[in-house]
Amino acid sequence: MTTYFAAPEDLSTPWSKVPDLLLPAYGETWLMVGITMVLVVLGGIPLGITLHNTSEFGLYPNPRVFNVLNTIVNIGRSLPFLILMTAIIPVTRFLVGTTVGIPAAIVPMTVAGIPFFARLVQNALREVRTDVTDMGIASGGSTVQVIRTVQLSEALPALAGALTVNTIAMIEYSAIAGSIGAGGVGNLAITYGYNRFDDNIMIATAVSLIITVQVVQFVGDRIVKALTR
Repeated sequence: MTTYFAAPEDLSTPWSKVPDLLLPAYGETWLMVGITMVLVVLGGIPLGITLHNTSEFGLYPNPRVFNVLNTIVNIGRSLPFLILMTAIIPVTRFLVGTTVGIPAAIVPMTVAGIPFFARLVQNALREVRTDVTDMGIASGGSTVQVIRTVQLSEALPALAGALTVNTIAMIEYSAIAGSIGAGGVGNLAITYGYNRFDDNIMIATAVSLIITVQVVQFVGDRIVKALTR
């Protein structure tokens, strides 16, 4: 007696239909990343400036303030994003009234992004030559003027590089945020690629993220090169 086995059914989305699913998800990813990066820059730059200038290398060293801020930044950077995202669910619900969707993803992404970017800003400012800073002080510049026209100006290429690195990190975080139904490419990969064994969607989401990171890095490198000139 011969036993015949049916060929497994192909559950993959036809390639002609993939853009209909991928493009809206891709737009949601950039919406999350865009809003998050605005908040990260607004919070991370002042925090990074304060970190640098309250350290022993800064304009107004204050070990007590520096140690407190440094500890907060270290805590924010030490938790894996998935754990952080889960741990602050009550905060997320309190701030945006939900734990799913794009608003719910922006909260943990911002909480994770600000300490990361602040540390990058601190490192960028630390690379500014002390003689340049001293010249700004000797010229009679106020603290705010020295920070704005000397520290930030001289560190501009490094800050552009830091912004590139942080943007790529937020793209990666947005994919992880798909696990809470935040939308975007990550949610598409989980909902279709993983749960429905849709190989075409999984390939499309992976390739789209790889290309996106490559483009962001290329553009960031070009900006850094232009600013360095």
